[in-house]
Amino acid sequence: MRLHGEVSFDEDEEEVVMVPAAALSSPLNGGAVPVTKFVVGYALTKKKVKSFLQPKLLLLASPEDFCENRKKGISLVAIDDTRPLAEQGPFDIILHKITSKEWQQVLEDYHEEHPEVTVLDPPNAINHLNNRQSMLAEVSDLNLSSFYGEVCTPRQLVIMRDPSSIPTAVAMAGLTLPLVAKPLVVDGTSKSHELSLAYDEASLSMLDPPLVLQEFVNHGGILFKVYIIGETIQVVRRFSLPDVNTFDLLNNVGVYRFPRVSCAAASADHADLDPHISELPPRPLLEKLGKELRGRLGLRLFNIDMIRELGTKDRYYIIDINYFPGFGKMPGYEHIFTDFLLNLAQSKYKKCLSGG
Repeated sequence: MRLHGEVSFDEDEEEVVMVPAAALSSPLNGGAVPVTKFVVGYALTKKKVKSFLQPKLLLLASPEDFCENRKKGISLVAIDDTRPLAEQGPFDIILHKITSKEWQQVLEDYHEEHPEVTVLDPPNAINHLNNRQSMLAEVSDLNLSSFYGEVCTPRQLVIMRDPSSIPTAVAMAGLTLPLVAKPLVVDGTSKSHELSLAYDEASLSMLDPPLVLQEFVNHGGILFKVYIIGETIQVVRRFSLPDVNTFDLLNNVGVYRFPRVSCAAASADHADLDPHISELPPRPLLEKLGKELRGRLGLRLFNIDMIRELGTKDRYYIIDINYFPGFGKMPGYEHIFTDFLLNLAQSKYKKCLSGG
C-alpha cells in the first residue's frame, strides 16, 4: 500500500497492456492480443463531473495521450441515463455516484447480466454509508488498539422525530454536552454535510430530526482527511471546529450552525501549527485501518474524517466516512486515480489470460 499517493514513471518500464470488456469474452490469439483502450463508463451528477473530471485527469487518461510511457489508454464515456444501460458500452468499469433507488436498481440488474463489468462501487455497499446510524458501525467493531494508536468513534445517539424528546433522550443516554448534530441521511447534497453544535440542554429541542448526535471531542481544530483509492492512501489536514472549553460552555447557549467544514478552502497543510496537533496519524495505523475498512465496507473509493483527541498522542476518532468524496481536492489525484484504473485493467487482463 502506498501513502501520499506519489506515482512515478520508470522510463524503462514495460507498457501495461489492457483489454476492453468486449475483448474479454472473445477468443484471444494465443492469449496475447494487445488492446490499448480500456472503457470506463461514468454516471455522475453535473457537479461531480465538474469537480472530478478535470482537464489533467482527462489528459492523463486519454488514449490519444502519447507522452512517452504515460499513455494510459483509458476511455472515459458518459452514461446516458435516458437510454437503457444495456444498450450502451461495452464497459470494463462503471464509475458512479447517483443516489436514486431507480439508478441503483438499473445498475444491479445490469451487473447481474454483465458480471464481468467492475462496478465502483456496489450500490448495496454504498448504502451503508448513506445513513450515519450504520456508517460508523464497522469502525465500532474494529479492534485496532496497538502501539501505533487507538481508533474509536464518538458516543452517538440517533433521534428520528419529536425534537421535544431530545433533552430526555440525551440524559438517558448519558451523553455529555456540547453535542454535534448531523443529518441522519447522507444524500450527496451540501445540506447533508451541515453541522450544528448544541451547547446546552435547552437548545437540544431546537434541532431538526432525523439526526445523529455525537459527543464533541476537542481535537485542536484540525481534522485529518484520509483518502482511499484502492490500496493507495493519502492524508491531508483540514481546519475543523474549534475546541470548546469550560468558559465556552458557561457563556454560550443555543445552537450554532456551521456550513460544511473541512473543505479544500480550509486546508491546513501549510499552516503554522503546533506539531503535537498537526502530526499526521502513523502510516502503519492508517494502512491497517484502510485494509480493514475496505474489506468490511466492500468499497474501494472513500474517505475517512479522523481527529486526534487533544492532549493525547495516539487516540483517534473517526467521525465520518464518505463514498467517492471530492477527490478533485486531493493533491495529485489525477495520477493516483488513473494508476488505480490501470491496475484494475491489468488485473482483469491477467485474469482473462489465466482463464479465471
